[in-house]
Amino acid sequence: MSIDIILVDDDQALRRATRQTLELAGYAVRDFGAAPQALAQLSRESEAVVVTDIRMAGMDGLELFARLRSLDPDLPVLLITGHGDIDMAVRALHDGAYDFIAKPFPADRLVQSVARATEKRRLVLENRRLREAATTTPDDLPLIGQTPAMEHLRQTLRQIADTDVDVLIAGETGSGKEVVATLLHRWSRRSRGNFVALNCGALPETVIESELFGHEPGAFTGAQKKRVGRIEHASGGTLFLDEIESMPLSTQVKMLRVLEMREVSPLGTNEVRPVDLRVVAAAKLDLGNPAERGEFREDLYYRLNVVTISIPPLRERRADIPVLFAHFATRAAERFRREIPSMTTEVRRHLESHDWPGNVRELSHFAERVVLGITPPPKQASQAAGPSLSLPAQMESHEANLIREALTANKGDVRSTIEALGIPRKTFYDKLQRHGINRADYE
Repeated sequence: MSIDIILVDDDQALRRATRQTLELAGYAVRDFGAAPQALAQLSRESEAVVVTDIRMAGMDGLELFARLRSLDPDLPVLLITGHGDIDMAVRALHDGAYDFIAKPFPADRLVQSVARATEKRRLVLENRRLREAATTTPDDLPLIGQTPAMEHLRQTLRQIADTDVDVLIAGETGSGKEVVATLLHRWSRRSRGNFVALNCGALPETVIESELFGHEPGAFTGAQKKRVGRIEHASGGTLFLDEIESMPLSTQVKMLRVLEMREVSPLGTNEVRPVDLRVVAAAKLDLGNPAERGEFREDLYYRLNVVTISIPPLRERRADIPVLFAHFATRAAERFRREIPSMTTEVRRHLESHDWPGNVRELSHFAERVVLGITPPPKQASQAAGPSLSLPAQMESHEANLIREALTANKGDVRSTIEALGIPRKTFYDKLQRHGINRADYE
């Protein structure tokens, strides 16, 4: 997201010089000689930050700020002031202005403030769009994402859902294999039947056959009652076998017969019962690769591999991560009865840089932690610099951290922060300017 700088100043020479400073720093600048012209270009959705002089003919900078605040209270407005306007600018800060810069000012002072303002604006707009995306995402559409890979996946599922072809789903841990299997069932003519799921890796060999095929009374020690197996229970619907690569070899032989003959024999009886079902299997390994397949029967693999659906890992569809995060955060907020938190810089950086080896499941758990207030720790530049800093530099860093802690504890309130620090108001603002701290970030 690119954030433009809206520059407003009726002094053409100063406006040209300020524009050049910002453009040299890499910003796209649109400049205006009068406040009404700039106001006409702005809206609640504007990807912009406003830098305006206070003293201008007609509508001055403070009136422009008041108009913009009613338009969008989260739009950062930086006020450029003369020496005699500082008290006026301080009052504007209390009313929500992002920052004020007193003339004359070094170019770095302006560039640093604009950098922080653009980052804040970017986060505000991202949070708004994520919340909008989350509220417009239907709860019954678990395959969230607009990347070409996800569009192709949904299209493929639609094409094969209403056929009776068996399906093999390949995907990493947490990528959503059961979600895909559920959609295949839901979108098929079998949706009125049962969707029966079994994790082959979660059951010991002594239990899995009874679970799958069922048993008659007395079939084995402890079998006191008749039990209908998962295969028979899924007749008329869909049988989902997760982690099928973990299925014991002896069970694979019997499962192959079920797939070929569409019939099942419960343990303890010679009776053969026909079943009408679709089998959807999922594997974390590449069963087509003999080295990964191991003891998994090749003939069972080819019998299942009529249609193979591959789910892309999350790291290969990064554009879907923000929308998924918003969806999971909204769901977690409802579950925990919490407010949906705004996205911080640390959270956004984690979303962008993390590889997500646990895929969608890991992202869902991360969203829950964020809603509960457990976020990635911020990376402090002063910590990265280590003990190589000189004593004056370390003292400066410590002072800046104390100010930030006081602002955080007092939620950006100037009076409470000054009282906590025990310093005069003017000294407080001088230190904010020297350390590049923006009070509005702590509100």
